[in-house]
Amino acid sequence: MSSPAAVIFDLDGVLIDSETVWNDARRGLVEESGGSWSDDAQRAMMGMSSVEWSRYMRDQLGVPMSAEAISAEVAERLERLYRKRLPLLPGAREAVVSLASRWPLAIASSANRPIIELALGLAALSDCFQAAVSSEEVAHGKPAPDVYLEAARRISREPVSCAAVEDSANGLRAAAAAGMGVIAIPNRAFPPEQDALAHADVVLGSIKALTPEVVEGLAGPFQAARAEN
Repeated sequence: MSSPAAVIFDLDGVLIDSETVWNDARRGLVEESGGSWSDDAQRAMMGMSSVEWSRYMRDQLGVPMSAEAISAEVAERLERLYRKRLPLLPGAREAVVSLASRWPLAIASSANRPIIELALGLAALSDCFQAAVSSEEVAHGKPAPDVYLEAARRISREPVSCAAVEDSANGLRAAAAAGMGVIAIPNRAFPPEQDALAHADVVLGSIKALTPEVVEGLAGPFQAARAEN
């Protein structure tokens, strides 16, 4: 292919500076409910679907609530914080609007669907995306490719013709497993391991650097990868 046919974005850590917010909401619930927080809990849950991380909080961190109640409580805390101030990353809106003028865009996120819709609405970006998929809507969360495959399906594009924009280790692995070209914007608070970052075709310092020219530049890696297969 000469260039990607669509661009699929992760949400948390790519467009919204929210990983620390998620961490604080989950940790607060664990500690308030008498559970036991672990140092690697946030990194372990990055990329998990709401079904998966709520079960993790129940089974591994000792939150004495049902998984459904845990998910709902964390989502409610996020909603309150977002309505007070959405932590939209500088340059995120400009990057999305610029790319939306050239390619179909979609979201492939591990966040709960109401949180995805709220964040895009508050950022005035809903109209830029033709589809948004939460990993709670597919069988497996990241690093499995399910959420990316479903996002590509909903915009009627082959996964191998899409570019993905990711920040986390599990997200990078998921996008690569889906066969997509991968643009990495490493999360500063929870940087991906080097083996995960190795899946990236392009590594950027921030969302401000994500331009149509960067996406067009993926044509080389796409063509090389297809030639090898």
